[in-house]
Amino acid sequence: MGTVLDAEFVKGFIRMCNDGWEQGWHERNGGNVSYYLTEADVEEVRDGLNFEGEWKPIGTEVPTLAGGFFLVTGSGKYLRNVILNPEDSIGLIQLDETGKDYRIVWGFTGGGRPTSELPTHLMNHEVKQKLTKGRNRVIYHAHTPNVIALTYVLPLTDEVFTRELWEMATECPVVFPQGVGVVEWMVPGGREIAVATSKLMEKYNVAIWAHHGMFCSGADFDETFGLMHTVEKAAEILVKMRSICPEKRQTITPDQFRELAKAFGVELPERFLYEK
Repeated sequence: MGTVLDAEFVKGFIRMCNDGWEQGWHERNGGNVSYYLTEADVEEVRDGLNFEGEWKPIGTEVPTLAGGFFLVTGSGKYLRNVILNPEDSIGLIQLDETGKDYRIVWGFTGGGRPTSELPTHLMNHEVKQKLTKGRNRVIYHAHTPNVIALTYVLPLTDEVFTRELWEMATECPVVFPQGVGVVEWMVPGGREIAVATSKLMEKYNVAIWAHHGMFCSGADFDETFGLMHTVEKAAEILVKMRSICPEKRQTITPDQFRELAKAFGVELPERFLYEK
């Protein structure tokens, strides 16, 4: 019987944390990740779990996730250290039967606790479990610099952000056809911003926090990281384009987006295909 660290889902989690660090998205203790374990995942690591921990309040209620297990990064932990000392930097938690409290069942060996964004993560998981019928199991938050920069110069609307990002690379509307949502600046870590973000997650897999960063949801680590990477790369292209010339000489038109959607079998909401 292997240890918790031998499980493939734990290895994938650690890799994504390190990939984000290498992209420059996780200065100091910035950013956080959570993964909702499947029943098979739980059974794989059960012998390595300790169920004697103290129950503590989540800070919100997620009744449909009651009893669930989540692998999460720690509050105040540096993602650059996850690959070096995972048992200190990350931990497994279990929710109680009400979805109001959690306990640590593995990890956080230095006396740590889950990310302060735990309410947002769990409320996003609750939304995605309902809407994707259990498909989306990863929530990823990073401080992506080009997306953050755009929140200072673009109108903070879903329509503008989606359209501008779509226009930056042909793959963008194929990778995130639902578009992206934007939350105006709010104090992070509490229930208010968790509620605002979870409402956006009812429509999108990407939620941008103004002047702060981005949340992404996906089925697995590759899909979720790839989504974050694509949005941030589009934002980087837009930042470069605006630094060269504030206006585009040519771009992808609404009709061309419709042709692209037909060719790739995706649906693009018409509200993003407005005439400029």
